[in-house]
Amino acid sequence: MAKIAKILASVLALAGSSAATWPPNAKDCSSTAVAPVAAAAATDGFPTPNAEQLKAISKQADGSLSNAPPPAKLADSTLQSLQVIAVNEEFEVAYFRSLLGNITTGVKGYESFKGYDKKALEKIFKVVIAQEELHALNALTALNKFNKLAPLPCKYQFPVTNIHDAIAVAGVFTSLVLATLQDVSQGAAVAGDAGIVRGVASIIGQEGEQNGFYRTFIGAVPSEKPFLTTSVGAFAYSFLNNNVIVPGSCPFDVNALGVPIFQQLKVQGGSVALGVKPEDQTFEFSADLSTVQAASKFSNGNSAGLFVTYFSGQLLPISVPVKNFKWNGGKVTFQAAFPFDENIMFGLSVAALTDGNNFASPDDVPAKTLAAPALISVNDEF
Repeated sequence: MAKIAKILASVLALAGSSAATWPPNAKDCSSTAVAPVAAAAATDGFPTPNAEQLKAISKQADGSLSNAPPPAKLADSTLQSLQVIAVNEEFEVAYFRSLLGNITTGVKGYESFKGYDKKALEKIFKVVIAQEELHALNALTALNKFNKLAPLPCKYQFPVTNIHDAIAVAGVFTSLVLATLQDVSQGAAVAGDAGIVRGVASIIGQEGEQNGFYRTFIGAVPSEKPFLTTSVGAFAYSFLNNNVIVPGSCPFDVNALGVPIFQQLKVQGGSVALGVKPEDQTFEFSADLSTVQAASKFSNGNSAGLFVTYFSGQLLPISVPVKNFKWNGGKVTFQAAFPFDENIMFGLSVAALTDGNNFASPDDVPAKTLAAPALISVNDEF
């Protein structure tokens, strides 16, 4: 695992010998080559293209939006999921635009890599950007049809300084997107909104194709797991707000969606642990629970009833007890086991600090969550 463990070593602090973490301290973000990124309109008119611009985006994307009539109605919960999708897709557009800009302008660290020359990389990411724009427009169109808040782009910060790191990070957040879209499909099915499931499933496939490329690029087997890790929409929305969206930069109230924004759970000092060894081990976690009312009962330092709960693949949530718990004015540190061997936890694992265990499904976890998510990535290298 030595090669993967060095993925972000040039810009991120190594977490012991087993993982690299992301992002670095917030103070470092403004000085990186790709941060912050403003939400200015692109030359293609995104996120409000006219008909001619939309056609150009579709040509660049190698395909177009569906021309099937939209559903006659959608449940509020489904529309809320579409709002989260829109926020995420707009972030992805900005991320890949920034990456493409660094490749095109020849920023140091963004030269050709592993046989992909500048022209090939430009081609790949131009197509990806256009496809992500259509994903966002698909969600925004539905939200506008039902007169719901259609979130427009924010400003973002991306703490990476070379193409290898940028694509490693892209692989992790794409895995989280794939996990979240499962939740969107499940929620729509439960709400009786079968009309959007086919389209969401097609996006899942497209994002999976992307991630196979990103994983191969960093030397990992392209297919992550036989059954990809699932997650919940609130964890994705929390991750975006806590890590990449510049606070106060969105042209909408981030709380207006009604989606919880949990306090960030950190693992090995960062929100993401990359290059984790495929073995049982113990992780160091931390979180600021000073504003979390439900956490006040743990202020005496007694962690009985506290667990780190992992999502991995399609397994039921895996909860392990917290140990060596310390409370310092609401800021907590603790350890928890990462039970890799028993559960074969390759790929993405999504961790939450929970006040309880024995969850019957991922849907039950947010109600008992105090901080989340921490993302843990274990790759099978070739």
